[in-house]
Amino acid sequence: MKKNMKNNFSLLLLIVLLLTACSSEPSLQEYFVTNQEDPNFIVVDIPASILKMDQVDLTPTQKEAVSSLRKFNLLAFKVNEDNIEEFSQEQAQVSRILDNDDFTELMKINTQYGKGVVKYLGDENAIDEVIVFGHSKDKGFALVRVLGNNMNPAHLIQLIQAIQKSDYKGNELGEIGKFLKG
Repeated sequence: MKKNMKNNFSLLLLIVLLLTACSSEPSLQEYFVTNQEDPNFIVVDIPASILKMDQVDLTPTQKEAVSSLRKFNLLAFKVNEDNIEEFSQEQAQVSRILDNDDFTELMKINTQYGKGVVKYLGDENAIDEVIVFGHSKDKGFALVRVLGNNMNPAHLIQLIQAIQKSDYKGNELGEIGKFLKG
């Protein structure tokens, strides 16, 4: 009887674990991979070295912020009259993914160009990924994953200032640079 009860409990535990492990929403990384071949999306992976920050005079804090960067993943959906319905579905799916409790919100963005949110994954003292999601009804949406090692949230402003000091113009971004500008 005890052995039977133990087996039933083990089976029940296994079922619960399987059900909780199976999510209907993909992870953010899976979303990027799934959509990289879709013609509605523009996808670019950029190593942090493209910023050429080693040639810029930075403060020690800015150097620390820059050294924590590894790469950027950019995914953009450019909306047009032929894909408005798909745009709405994709935007809703990204929002559902980002509503996951694993993401911590840093700030909301609301400008004349569109709305967005900045979130992160990791410990508040050692961020591994910052996510920027911006969208506009007439332009589309852009999703940026900033990947790093133990990024400090307090250094995000320092990082932005360091990038502004550089001569980086974004020419290497190709199509996505045009999308983000226009």
